[in-house]
Amino acid sequence: MTRKNRYLPNERQSNKAVEVGSVKIGNEAPVAVQSMTNTKTTDVQTTLKQIRILQSEGADLVRVAIPDFDSLDSFGRLCDFSPIPLIADIHFDYRLALGAIAGGASKIRINPGNIEKKKHIQEIVAAAADASIPIRVGVNSGSLPKDLHERYGPTAQAMVEACLRHVSLLESLGFQDLILSLKSSNVAETVRANEMIVECVNYPIHLGITEAGRRWRGSIKSAVGLGYLLAQGIGDTFRVSLTGDPIYEVRAAWEILKAWDLRTRGISIISCPTCGRCQVNLPNIAVKVEEQLQDIIVPMTVAIMGCEVNGPGEAKEADVGLACGQSAGLLMQDGEVISKVSEDEMIEELTALVRNHAADLKVENSKPNTDDPEN
Repeated sequence: MTRKNRYLPNERQSNKAVEVGSVKIGNEAPVAVQSMTNTKTTDVQTTLKQIRILQSEGADLVRVAIPDFDSLDSFGRLCDFSPIPLIADIHFDYRLALGAIAGGASKIRINPGNIEKKKHIQEIVAAAADASIPIRVGVNSGSLPKDLHERYGPTAQAMVEACLRHVSLLESLGFQDLILSLKSSNVAETVRANEMIVECVNYPIHLGITEAGRRWRGSIKSAVGLGYLLAQGIGDTFRVSLTGDPIYEVRAAWEILKAWDLRTRGISIISCPTCGRCQVNLPNIAVKVEEQLQDIIVPMTVAIMGCEVNGPGEAKEADVGLACGQSAGLLMQDGEVISKVSEDEMIEELTALVRNHAADLKVENSKPNTDDPEN
């Protein structure tokens, strides 16, 4: 019963695709979710644990910083045991890129603002081509080539010219397995830069609002900018950049994707903002239910509603719903009333109903299609 958004995004604008390990980026592939570890790369055990947690939350790809040669040694070990493809984040020293490729990177991220010598770029390109891995050209407004920064400042125009300059160089070297990224902490400049670049090239686009801030503000800025671009069909993979635990980057990314029906995963909570008509502690119920259902990955809508105005309707339209009244509520599944529960029972009964329904959906989705001639 999961509802579909009537205002679907435009057709995706890139029709070229590249492969990052087992993940396809671009063309008609699903928009891929990325995050980045914030542990010390040299601490292999802790970093690998974070990678696995991010993967369990829905990350398709994880980027790892390689600031020095000690980190480079650890990166190879991470590649050996990571459950998902790893991207090597390289700045300044081209030798780190070469080592990361040799160590098993599924993609290299370089910044044209800080690796400038053509002969060094040539070596990176040759190594990436031999390993059959793509290169992400990552342009940030905070690290632009000096001449472009002096001419334009940290603007969309500067980012686009920096990107095209580097794309031209890589193409001249015969390398076209590229993913392009143009980011700023300024939402408007990020939007403009990405709108401009897709008019110039046909490579897959990685989106992000860089240095977006802490969880609350950063998620809002990212939802505004990235959601707007995704609605235009711009963007093939993205990261929500937040200060703090990267688990929230992945969760925010999925909420953005689910809002546009681009991908589905896990529980989508519909809950009312509450008002003077609400006669139960709905905020507490919503928080507890959401916390207890984080592990469910089966796509479902769950409505938690506080009064008789919109409550019954929203609860009926959801897969599972709770419509509250005076210290009690009605539990619904697929539009049918299942039972009446007291306020003290709501959290336990609702989560149990959701888990049971998720298990039923999982079984149903795993059944073979009897209409398929191959089954």
